[in-house]
Amino acid sequence: MAMNTPEQSQLGRPAPYVDRYDASLLFPLSRQPKRAEMGLPGAVPFFGADLWTAFELSWLTPRGKPQVAIMHITVPCETPNIVESKSFKLYLNSFSNTAFGSAQEVRERIRADVSEAVWRGAPAQSSVGVRLLGPEQFDQEPVQELDGLSLDRLDIDCDRYTPAPDLLTAALAEQPVDEVLTSNLLKSNCLVTGQPDWGSVQIRYSGPQIDQGSLLRYLVSYRNHNEFHEQCVERIFMDLWRRCKPVKLVVYARYTRRGGLDINPFRTSHPMALPANARTARQ
Repeated sequence: MAMNTPEQSQLGRPAPYVDRYDASLLFPLSRQPKRAEMGLPGAVPFFGADLWTAFELSWLTPRGKPQVAIMHITVPCETPNIVESKSFKLYLNSFSNTAFGSAQEVRERIRADVSEAVWRGAPAQSSVGVRLLGPEQFDQEPVQELDGLSLDRLDIDCDRYTPAPDLLTAALAEQPVDEVLTSNLLKSNCLVTGQPDWGSVQIRYSGPQIDQGSLLRYLVSYRNHNEFHEQCVERIFMDLWRRCKPVKLVVYARYTRRGGLDINPFRTSHPMALPANARTARQ
């Protein structure tokens, strides 16, 4: 089966906004080429998921009345594919002038379509998680910042703006620590268009103490880097895993929305519950 490439997607191209349901708009991209580039040709040393939020979902009732909802989608990182985000936006827009019998029908349709796209080509199929929130639930959606000690308090010099894992250092000969560190200074660019992607990141680990100044400089070094959100987080995870030798590691990034979508990758070295998909103030 031929593999889609980012250059073949709708990114950076004029695209008609189809307003009648069309599942073929979803454009899956294999995770494997970037993972192989990171030295992960086979099994990966992490668990986790990509937590998506869609703020622009609407459809019609059988009587033609518009409905709106916020949607949370959970895509396991074990899926062979991600869905390119512009294609996901175009797909959701195709619901806008299509009648469905209920919100449950919409949820099941999206669950089936996205599951097929992200598991396409896999020997076994599974499902993504989909949750719709109607207007009566909107005020239950919290805004909260990532907890942890902010690295951004550090007054440091930064002069490297492409990923520099050699900056990372840890006290390998000293007693291990447990820390949760955060930064709002994560910024990368879209792999295809070069458009900026702004994010916040939380790093939770047990093991040799990571030098905080070097970690902040390392995170800032993504500033001019072109890669999708999921790929950036996996690269951060692997650089920390290899260079700082933690016993346990969790990397969680929340990126600001674009086109009514935010993507929030979560990667952990050990099985654990996923975080609640709660947006930060910038999202």
